[in-house]
Parts: sequence; structure tokens; C-alpha cells
Amino acid sequence: MNMSALNGLKVVDLSRVLGGPLCAQILGDHGASVIKVEGPDGDETRTWGPPFRDGQASYFAGINRNKQTVCVDLSQPQGRDVVLRLLEDADVLIENFKTGTLERWGMGYQEILATRFPRLIHCRITGFGDSGPLGGVAGYDAAVQALAGLMSVNGEPEGQPTRMGVPIVDVTTGLNATIGILIALSERSRSGLGQQIESTLFDNALAALYPHSINSLFTGKPPKRSGNGHPNIAPYDSYATGTEPIFLAVGNNGQFARMCVAIGRDELPGDVRFATNADRAAHRFELKAELERAFNRFEAKQLFTLLTGVNVPCGVIHSVVEALEHPHTVHREMIAKIGPHSAVASPIKLSRTPASYRIAPQEIGESTRRVLGEHGFSASEIESLLAGGVIRQGGLEIIRK
Repeated sequence: MNMSALNGLKVVDLSRVLGGPLCAQILGDHGASVIKVEGPDGDETRTWGPPFRDGQASYFAGINRNKQTVCVDLSQPQGRDVVLRLLEDADVLIENFKTGTLERWGMGYQEILATRFPRLIHCRITGFGDSGPLGGVAGYDAAVQALAGLMSVNGEPEGQPTRMGVPIVDVTTGLNATIGILIALSERSRSGLGQQIESTLFDNALAALYPHSINSLFTGKPPKRSGNGHPNIAPYDSYATGTEPIFLAVGNNGQFARMCVAIGRDELPGDVRFATNADRAAHRFELKAELERAFNRFEAKQLFTLLTGVNVPCGVIHSVVEALEHPHTVHREMIAKIGPHSAVASPIKLSRTPASYRIAPQEIGESTRRVLGEHGFSASEIESLLAGGVIRQGGLEIIRK
């Protein structure tokens, strides 16, 4: 029996690519019933590969579990009518159409949805919002990383601004969209009313700039790239050892002193260059040279065990495969399995109402007949919509039939 926290919540997900689908998957992992509505061409991430497995792109599979997928052509008036019927008892609508698209289709929130469905929470994900100098401009993660300053702080000091290796803007946009939905649901329990939530890539990129943004607001100066180093803290960087490198994240004087004792350099905290964090940050390159001389006689894993044993935060720099196969990953149950499908599990651990993994990522339109039937569409209506190309049934459901 599914005892997840969001049982009974119904979500219609019109979004595609990453931020919106991630948001919907988080809600689905915690019990919401999610209906993913795709157009005839499907979510473009279905084509983002290799790798593929059984014709499905890994990129799509990683953020589209726990959803029933239906295929509806929203360019047709009948297709929009289908979605409006799906919204009749929905709690949440998630979409990331270009600004003005829903309004042009006669489905705008202020004009139609708020009146017709007063309890509906409409989550709109856009690149830059619908107003202002960049209002309405389409946004993709890497382009927004560039515009919002994230690339400028990433990379080696003498190198070029560098895109972060994960789509951090899309991910944080999806996370904050989820937070916004949950806040709105909490408020709705008091007022009985839904509202519109907007989560933009640009806003979330700026919010992810910490601490560089607040540093610049304090000083008025742009930050410099520091490679793996931290602009405010030392030692907080990658360091060579006798084998592979290790990353130190030493945040206070106590940690620094314990580390120095553990590696046999207990005189370093008494050096005026290294007495406080401010001193260490000002002399970070001299400190790095001293530490790497001491670390050279240790293997990285040996040093990790030694330092974590005295509560000094650090980590051996693993590959993605090593991280996914790490014993602690197994212990934390961070790989979710649905039949043959495996993906990273929910990081949100609830003691009474944990996440659950019920529906593997589906083929486009795999649940069209079933979902429409559950929403009051008669068999003849469904056949008429199929014949007119308004909806499409695909995937495993066809095989079963």
C-alpha cells in the first residue's frame, strides 16, 4: 500500500526538458498522481542521447518516472479541450511553454484557469519571466549560466569562464518550483484558493551564485575564478596526495588544528600566516604548498580515513561510476529500481511516508486511453479523438492490446 505524503494530489504536467519534469517527478515520487501530457513530437529529451536503452534516452528516463503519459495535440482546439477536462479535478498544473502560448490558446491563468478552476495551482517555468528587458526570451541552462554570471566564477584562474558540468540552473529551477507548489498547497489549505507560481531560470541562476553574489554586493567588485578553491575559506580546495587528489573543506580553526595534528604538522596553526581563516585565505597558496608536502606520504583513501576520523570534512575525488557504486550509496538506498529501470532515488527521506517508485518512464502516449477513460471520456469519444489525430496511443499499451 502506498503511504506516500502526497497521496490524493493530482498533477497535470505539460512541461518538457528538465526543470518542469524534475518538479513533477519529485511530486510523483512522494505519492502524487502525475499525468504527463506531450505533443505529437514528444518531449525533446526523448531524443537526447546516446545512451539509449530499448529506444528510450537516459536523459528522459532520469526525470520522468511515476508519471502516466498521454499524447495530445494542443495545437488543435479539441486537444486543448482534452487538457481542460483533465484539469477539472487537478490540484497542480506545471508548464514551461514560451510566454504567451497558453494565453494564445485561450488557456491563460488570469483569463481562464483562475476563474474556471479557482483551487488550481499553476506553476509556470520560464527562462526570464514575461516582462522586463529579457521578458519572453527563451532560456536554456547553459545560456542562462552565461548571462547570470555562473560561468564567470567557474574555471581555473587563468582559464576561460566554464559551463558547470551539471545543469545546475534547470535543477534549481525545478527544486524551487517544487518548493513553491508545496508553499501554495499549504496556503490553499487555509484560503481554499490556488495561485500562480513562477520559477524562472534567470532568477534561480542568480540565487545559485552564493557566496559570489553577496561578496560582490558587499564590495562592488566582480569575483575572480578560483578553480577548485573557495573565495572565502581556506583550506578549501583539491590537494595532491601520494595517489589521487583529495578535496578539503575545512571551515573553522578547530578543524584546521585537528587536521594539522593528524598529518604531523601541528606547528602550522601557530604560524601567523595560518592562524585564522582570514590569514589562511590571504596565504592560501603558501598553505597549499605546505599541506601537499605533508600529504605526499599518504594515499588518498588512507588520508580520507585519517581526517574523517578526527571530524575534518574531506573527500576523495571519485568518478560518477565510483560514486554510484559506493557502499554508502547502497546504504542510503539512493538507486531506485522499477523492474529493469534504475535511476537515482529521491534524496528526501521521510520516516513515516517515504518516497515510492511505481511507474517506470513511459513511451509517448502509453497511457492515453487509460487516462482519458478514467476522466470520463467514452470509448466512442476516445476513438474519434484518435481518428482525428488529436490524441495518440502508443508504447506498451498498444502491445498489450
